[in-house]
Parts: sequence; structure tokens; C-alpha cells
Amino acid sequence: MVGHSQGESGLARTRDGRQLHHMRLQGPAGSPTVVFEGGLAASRSYWALVQLEVAQWANAVVYDRSGLGRSPADPRPRPLRRLAEDLGDLLDHLGPGPFVLVGHSWGGPVVRIAAAADPGRIAGLVLVDPTDESCELLFARSVRRAERIGQVGSALLARLGLLGRTFRWMTDELPADARADMVAEGFTVEAIRTRAAELGSVVPDLRALLDHPVDLAEVPLTVISAGQTSTGINATALAAITEAHAFRARQSAHGRHVCARESGHMVPITDPEIIVEEIRRLVVA
Repeated sequence: MVGHSQGESGLARTRDGRQLHHMRLQGPAGSPTVVFEGGLAASRSYWALVQLEVAQWANAVVYDRSGLGRSPADPRPRPLRRLAEDLGDLLDHLGPGPFVLVGHSWGGPVVRIAAAADPGRIAGLVLVDPTDESCELLFARSVRRAERIGQVGSALLARLGLLGRTFRWMTDELPADARADMVAEGFTVEAIRTRAAELGSVVPDLRALLDHPVDLAEVPLTVISAGQTSTGINATALAAITEAHAFRARQSAHGRHVCARESGHMVPITDPEIIVEEIRRLVVA
């Protein structure tokens, strides 16, 4: 029987006993392990295009945060530090490393915090159009209002079974099995409920990062910025976000800032090649 394009499934246990579902594609013997962290409400499936390429020269692991994909929901609140602790528990399960962590959107601060907790096992970070606390725009009331409207709208569409239709442009690009998984798991009421839980502490989470910055100055780092506007991100916002990304790259002694010029926010779908190339720079150095 032919296996799944995203590899073999497994379960990692968190420090408080929850289970995290992950899928692993085995790379060449002795290669580093690349672990992918998604954005809000994003399960493992949307990394498929990147993961398949990376697995040619590294171990490539995708996983579902609690309440997404095949990982049971977390009964406790979901602040950023808890998400990062879960990622750390997954890394413990996978072995000693070295690891390259790749985080998209809200996954960006998740991987930064997880890396800072044990930088000795981290070979590098790739942040893909990440949320960054240095972008003042993220604290604006208009952003919170847009989040609330988006949450209400997504919840309604999920209850009606229509949410997936708005993302056909994205799921149609995936391998058939990853597409089927994402259609079945990614647009449910449960996934949107998890999104609400993670959104619940965004502002205090970002302020905490401003007040207590994580030290990753010696960790090789690439920040990839979207080059095109997206839903909810106009030209003014795009410029502010890109400036914050450039700042983040400068905080590393080995920092690099690149732009996915033809891509909006969903870079893992619309320009997977640029992510693959930046991971390769860190792994095949």
C-alpha cells in the first residue's frame, strides 16, 4: 500500500499528557530535522508542498497543534508560551536534533520562543511572513476589530459547512491526500474554536515579547516577507509588516531578510520554493 505523501503518523505526548499528532518524512541518514509550525487555525496539511521538497535532503516533520487536525483540543487557555511549550515537547519526542524550525504567521513567535528555551539544539529558524511584536500596527484597535469580524464570519461559515469553499484556491494546490485531509479537518467548528482560543491572548502575548525579548542573536535566522497584499493586509500594512521583518532579521548575527515578491501571506501555498531554498541554505551549508 502506498503511504501518505506527508509520511508516517505518530503521537507525541505533552508534559501534561495531551497528544500531538505529527507526520514525518524520513530524509537521508544523519540529516537534520526540519519541523514546521503553522499559523492560526492551520493544521499540518498546508505545509505539504514545502515538506515534500525538504524531505529530499532532511527529515521533515509537520504536526497539528492541540485542537487542530488530528490533535485533541486543549482544555486550558492557549497563550503563546503554552504553544511554544507544546512545540518543545514535540522536539523532545523527536530526539536530540539538530532542528531547523519553520514558522508561518503566528507560528513565527511560537518557534522563536521554543528555540530560545533550548538554543543548543536549534540549527536555524525560518520565519515565513511572521507575526512580529515590533510591528506597532498589530496593537491597533482596527486590527482587533477585524479579527473579531473574521472570527464570527468564519464560525458561521464553518457551521454551515461552507468555510472550505472560500479556501478552494489554496487546497486545490496540495497533493490529493493532503488536500483531502485539509478539507476534512481544516474548516470545522472545532478548528475555528481553537483559533478563537489562540486569538484570546494575542495582545498580552505580543506585549510580553516586547517587555521580555527572547535572545536568538546567535541562531541563524531567515525572515521571509510577503511581497503582495492579501485579504486584510493593504499596502500600508504590508509596508509596516515588512519593516518589522527586516528589524527581526537584524537581531540575529546571522540574519537574512528576503521577499516572496509574487506572493501574499500564504507563502507556503503560493511560493513554496522560496521557503525550500531558505531551509536548504541552513541545512546544506
